[in-house]
Amino acid sequence: MQTLDGTTAHKTLEEEFEQLLGPTADLTLAPDSPLAPAPALPSPRALAVKHAIDRVVAAILIVLVLPVLLLLVAAVKLSSQGPVLYRQRRIGRDGRAFDILKFRSMRMLGTADQFRPDAGAAPGGIEGADRRTTVGRLMRRTSLDELPQLLNVVRGEMSLVGPRPERPEFVQLFADQVPGYADRHRVQVGMTGLAQVRGLRGQTSIAMRADADNEYIERWSLLLDLKVLALTARAVVQPVE
Repeated sequence: MQTLDGTTAHKTLEEEFEQLLGPTADLTLAPDSPLAPAPALPSPRALAVKHAIDRVVAAILIVLVLPVLLLLVAAVKLSSQGPVLYRQRRIGRDGRAFDILKFRSMRMLGTADQFRPDAGAAPGGIEGADRRTTVGRLMRRTSLDELPQLLNVVRGEMSLVGPRPERPEFVQLFADQVPGYADRHRVQVGMTGLAQVRGLRGQTSIAMRADADNEYIERWSLLLDLKVLALTARAVVQPVE
């Protein structure tokens, strides 16, 4: 994948954003503006502003989508036996572990399948036997199963935008195999990210994901976060299987 500064990757993101919201205005920002891209790693002050905004916006979104959340709670409960929420251990910023939250989209099993991704590919999507419920298929296609992660954001465990968190066993595996993979944990993990809006979801190249995540960190700005969120919203409205 090419880098930015006039390369294909940068143009693709900008063109997609302009197609969604129309041509963007010429933004000339002061270097210390919170909207201006920060070099390499965002400063602690910039990250503090980002995380504060994330938590406030996530709390507001929970209130706004509360009717949808309650409807999904009822749908999951009626679709199959088991808990409404699915908790899974993930690794966040600086290697800190936390439990990510999702609406349960699959039928319960007495024993867990031992899944291993193909060489060079990330885990995700359908791992092993397809146990998705009817409600689960809809939630996954529209990413509605991810909505409980707004609680992770409010609790300070995740951001709205950032590298997607992975399971501990895969973090260690990929850190050993993929150059730069561990650098993704320099910032808070996110509900969505630059890799995801570029189509790197499910069992796709882990090296390309790591490149996109590190590119996001080095290019970070609040404006970039807004672009990623807008493209994510479009993907939710126009889902693909």
